[in-house]
Amino acid sequence: MKKTFYTELAYIIGIVFLAFGTSFTILGDFGLSVVVAPAYTVYLILSEIFPFFTVGMSEYVMQGVLIIILALIVRKFKKIYLYSFITALIYGMLLDLFKFINGRIFYSCGDILAVRIILFTVGIVIVAFGVASIFNTYITPEIYELTVTEISKKFNLDASKVKIGFDISMLLLTIILNLIFFRGINFSSIGIGTVVTAFVNGYIIGLYNKFLNKNFVFKDKFALRKYFE
Repeated sequence: MKKTFYTELAYIIGIVFLAFGTSFTILGDFGLSVVVAPAYTVYLILSEIFPFFTVGMSEYVMQGVLIIILALIVRKFKKIYLYSFITALIYGMLLDLFKFINGRIFYSCGDILAVRIILFTVGIVIVAFGVASIFNTYITPEIYELTVTEISKKFNLDASKVKIGFDISMLLLTIILNLIFFRGINFSSIGIGTVVTAFVNGYIIGLYNKFLNKNFVFKDKFALRKYFE
């Protein structure tokens, strides 16, 4: 018999796991997923000028810009875009917190290749579970996922194709930023880890999603779904 898993709890778990896992992949220093890489590149650039500028700040600033671009593309600003930015704020603050804590714990392991590989691998697995959890909640996710959904609906396009186009755009943006500001590729933002996540993320997320839906029934605890539709 399946157990009840509340969708609101799935949202909380999803955001926490996303931030926690991403902090591990950052410590692994093999490069990040194409979705996270642009914001991290901006962080690397601006933190040299403004020491107070954190990776979490970069995340919600970049997502705020993306929300504006999305609103211009679909020619409408929806309340769920605001909710998405709130999610970005929560995610960004949690990412800074976990990055600080994990950085203190593993500060002496930065040059140990085996530890970096473990951190990166653990990070990928944790992030995948976070994404799978988010798939099972009605609360608005970060703007990355919402952009694909909104553009697909607006122009009646296949979501998978829009996702591919979106990922390619984010990859090109990261490469351009690297070439302009670093005169080459900074492998902390884009590297072998970027390639690895591109190949394995979807598969791991799929496994988690099958496990969750096989063992749990997702139900709303509070009557709030209508506010996110």
